[in-house]
Amino acid sequence: MKILVINAGSSSLKYQLIDMETENVMAKGLCERIGIDGHLKHTPLVGDKPVFNEDVPMPTHSEAIAAVIDKLTSKEYGVVASMKEIDAVGHRVVHGGEKFASSVLITDDVIKAIEECTPFAPLHNPANITGINACKAVMGDVPMVAVFDTAFHQTMPAKAFMYALPYDYYKKDGIRRYGFHGTSHRYVSARCAEIMGKPIEELKIVSCHMGNGSSIAAIDGGKCVDTSMGFTPLVGLPMGTRCGDLDPGAMQFIMNKYNLGIDETLNILNKKSGVLGVSGVSSDFRDLDNASADGNDRAALALEMFQYWVAKVAGSYVAAMNGVDAIVFTAGVGENSADTRKAIAKYFGYLGVTIDDEANKKRGEDVMISTPDSKVKVFVIPTNEELVIARDTKEIVG
Repeated sequence: MKILVINAGSSSLKYQLIDMETENVMAKGLCERIGIDGHLKHTPLVGDKPVFNEDVPMPTHSEAIAAVIDKLTSKEYGVVASMKEIDAVGHRVVHGGEKFASSVLITDDVIKAIEECTPFAPLHNPANITGINACKAVMGDVPMVAVFDTAFHQTMPAKAFMYALPYDYYKKDGIRRYGFHGTSHRYVSARCAEIMGKPIEELKIVSCHMGNGSSIAAIDGGKCVDTSMGFTPLVGLPMGTRCGDLDPGAMQFIMNKYNLGIDETLNILNKKSGVLGVSGVSSDFRDLDNASADGNDRAALALEMFQYWVAKVAGSYVAAMNGVDAIVFTAGVGENSADTRKAIAKYFGYLGVTIDDEANKKRGEDVMISTPDSKVKVFVIPTNEELVIARDTKEIVG
């Protein structure tokens, strides 16, 4: 079975074609600047086909999907002879609200339910629906599956997902903590159990997804019991450009003093805050590392704040689960920044964590970076959200 995995954004579309017999990626690519001038980078990963990296007109997502299919099946760049070899499509959908606790076969009713969740993710769900409709228009009756970022967190108990607001806001409007990065947390926790050679049902794992967007999940027996993102991906840790947890009174003060509207203020909190706002340098942690090494105190502060918050939230999840067996680092920063991992791990001395400096230097592979005698094991596990989507699609489509 060959499955096409689609991750559609408002002006972009990422994809992978995966052969599920081996779980090898046959081709991957990115459509950018959809609705502007359009650009496609398509990378075949089987045979000796060349990379396609050129501008392609993409007025809408339908043209983007058509361009992807053209490259996947072309003689020069293709990895399949025809569309008949693609058995199903798996779509990443950001928000499923309380409607979806697992992945589902896409039907008209499912699309309607995803649309009803749009107020919770106004930037993401419409793009996801656009990608689904574009595939339907181009690929016809090929079965499609929706895999939700929020689904993994639907196992959280009410004491973790409820906000201390008037209860009617939850009952009438669905205001609660939903959490995100669910496919990533699900993948790395399952992989961690596999590496440890233990059933996940017997493990307590803290999963740290650290990138431009960051979240932490407490995973007890394979089920999420708490996570740091909330009603939106804005809260929790300070991130690349997002503020993380913030006293609403501070937001009101800023709005009143500078005569800002709510949309303008949320733009500041989403796009001008986080480590970018503190450092004044960049949202890219590599730039912050360089600036800090050159003596930039604000860049150093931004890094210290991020590391502190990761350790603080992770520590609270150890308390929530009454223990922890493993801590996992993943995503762009988690997988690539040895210094950040070591700085965070220093906070875990009370757990008996010690880091193997040589192992911690490795990149791009599953690796235990704690020493053999460390009471709590610490791992770096590169995430693979596309594989989770493909596996769910295979299971549902059969």
